Amino acid sequence: MNKLIRTIAMATAASGFLLASSAMAADQKIAVVNFQEVMGKIPQTATVMKSLEEEFKDEKAVLAQLEQDIKYQQEKKKRDGSLMTAKQVEELDSQIGALFQDYQVKGKAFQQKTGVRKNEETNKIIALVRQAIDKIAVKGDYDLVLEQSAVVYAKSDSTITDEVVEQVSKLK
Repeated sequence: MNKLIRTIAMATAASGFLLASSAMAADQKIAVVNFQEVMGKIPQTATVMKSLEEEFKDEKAVLAQLEQDIKYQQEKKKRDGSLMTAKQVEELDSQIGALFQDYQVKGKAFQQKTGVRKNEETNKIIALVRQAIDKIAVKGDYDLVLEQSAVVYAKSDSTITDEVVEQVSKLK
């Protein structure tokens, strides 16, 4: 009998907590923002990508030239290989190997350097976006702002993506 009373008391308390938590949740104002859409629409993203392209154009050109040199040497071997001596073929293979190794080393360094710079610039833009979201949340009296990818469903009037794009676009 005591066990039954305890079970009923626990069930009543649990349902009371559930009702209280849903009542508190009903009072919260929640907004949703599509972060990827914001990043795609703001002009700062395009500006950063353009400046990074300009910053690394010389290194990219060096890699492209190495790639062309490798292709040229490979075609030369294919075209003239039967007319060359064994020593000439060996030297050509050695040149191709050296070019390819140089290409790999420079390519890896290029990827790392561009990745670091892209992350640095992206983090600056993310800070601007977060700043805009904070301002909009305070202004709109939102209790919670969620990333759209974490939400299964949201009414269109709870989405603040366009406001964030507009706010960040005004910033420099």
